Amino acid sequence: MSEEKNMNSMIEQEENNNFIKDIIKEEIKSGGRCEGKKVHTRFPPEPNGYLHIGHAKAICIDFGLAERFNGLCNLRMDDTNPTKEEEEYVDAIKEDIKWLGFDWDDRFYFASDYFEDMYNFACELINKGLAYVCELTQEEVKANRGDLSTPAVSPFRDRPIEESLDLFKRMRAGEFEDGKMTLRAKIDLSSGNFNMRDPVIYRINHAHHHRTGDKWCIYPMYDYAHPIEDALEGITHSLCSLEFEDHRPLYEWVINNISVEAKPRQIEFARLGINYTVMSKRKLRNLVENGIVSGWDDPRMPTLSGLRRRGYTPNSIRNFCERIGVSKVNSIVDYSFLEHCLREDLNQNAKRIMAVLRPIKLIITNYSEDKIEKFKIENNPNRPDDGVREITFSRELFIEKDDFMQDPVKGYFRLFPGNEVRLKGTYVVKCTGCNLDANGAVREVYAEYDPLTRGGNTPDGRKVKGTIHWVDAKNAIDAEVRLYNELFTVADPEGGDKNFIDFINPNSLEILSNCKVENSLAEVTAPSNFQFMRLGYFCVDNVDSKPGKLVFNRSVSLKDGFKNKK
Repeated sequence: MSEEKNMNSMIEQEENNNFIKDIIKEEIKSGGRCEGKKVHTRFPPEPNGYLHIGHAKAICIDFGLAERFNGLCNLRMDDTNPTKEEEEYVDAIKEDIKWLGFDWDDRFYFASDYFEDMYNFACELINKGLAYVCELTQEEVKANRGDLSTPAVSPFRDRPIEESLDLFKRMRAGEFEDGKMTLRAKIDLSSGNFNMRDPVIYRINHAHHHRTGDKWCIYPMYDYAHPIEDALEGITHSLCSLEFEDHRPLYEWVINNISVEAKPRQIEFARLGINYTVMSKRKLRNLVENGIVSGWDDPRMPTLSGLRRRGYTPNSIRNFCERIGVSKVNSIVDYSFLEHCLREDLNQNAKRIMAVLRPIKLIITNYSEDKIEKFKIENNPNRPDDGVREITFSRELFIEKDDFMQDPVKGYFRLFPGNEVRLKGTYVVKCTGCNLDANGAVREVYAEYDPLTRGGNTPDGRKVKGTIHWVDAKNAIDAEVRLYNELFTVADPEGGDKNFIDFINPNSLEILSNCKVENSLAEVTAPSNFQFMRLGYFCVDNVDSKPGKLVFNRSVSLKDGFKNKK
């Protein structure tokens, strides 16, 4: 099987790998929980950091499945932990989801919208004898948790209902300090699933909340709050990552023991793992707060704001998420496949531009000093409707430093004394020598052009193997170009007992400050993606670039590592 067919076969298999879609289809077909209802999902991020590529997979599943079945998807901020949450993160999350092309219409909620409901449901559980106030400390709860052959112990489990109800109300009123008491669900102290051994569902936390201020000093735990939120919003399918599989019995216990009509179904899927990066919010925050990266939107970060700044497109990320599939088995995706999806999109849509990153001067000695010619270049050969643009050509040009060698190695077909190359879209030139500076470095390269080869043709039929790009020195624009590589030197920087900081790549960023680009980019602004011919795909930096100081980020190289591996 050819490389292309092999890759297409793999992609087709991945695209069909969505067991959640199959579950919903079967439910609709059999008249199950979706009978007479719209498929209704939700995306519930915690606003304690910026979204990353792993969240993009969840977004595409939650919003994508709702679109697929003509249903609804809510956006809900899980703001039950006031010590870590900020409005900045709420705004960033909304921006990222919109950028990916999804919309929640007017269905935007916060967990804190339901704090009063959650409190009342907790009182209902106490009145039913299904919850009690416990005075064990966090350390004492752990010490009395038991093991697979020994049940957990809580001396407060048989506390009278009236006493627990009174203490819980006083907890809300702020009478007790942090950690003094908790409210625990009364389920099964001998359960083989430790999540069911009377889990804590409320804790005291005298912290200012970014929305409710100081109204509350008790906050619900996620495992208690989440099923209530889903039920109150009429969610049909609560889709979450695989680590919540063992929490599903608690999710169902909460739903089945409070007075709500809706009975959402929790379905778990495997998280996205990508090599050469980390996707723990805690670790990403560490990178930001310790200045290892410039911020959450640093182009080396796996955050959506970082990927956007690097030049990733919404289409490339959505295609990536669709093609890796949805499964119940954790796996690691090669970062080169994400790059492959971006390269596919940009190859089809990005405008071709000539830019020189490490310039040296090329002087065409037999070309008149005051002569200027104009040539037409296709903007994108894959999109004929994008038309052509004019570029100027004169006696002095900039070329890449690597496109000239005094003493060429075997197989080198670019400029060296006596050799001919095509200057992209213009003429064939023959190298006649060079000029060196005091340190022996090449300062200028000299060549003569053949006026009969306009457009790069050779009327006499002689073969010219090399073609190089260039920029006219008369009107070239200075630019800064940032070349990004993997942030880590190993594929798995957080596996086992590793300290991921030890594997930071010191060469993850190279800044080139004397680059030359076509003058057609004089007024360009972000977001704009280009293919710099022969060099890769680049975008205008959406933070530092401004008129008079152009800054470009390399999005991805031209070489397709994923395709080569396949």
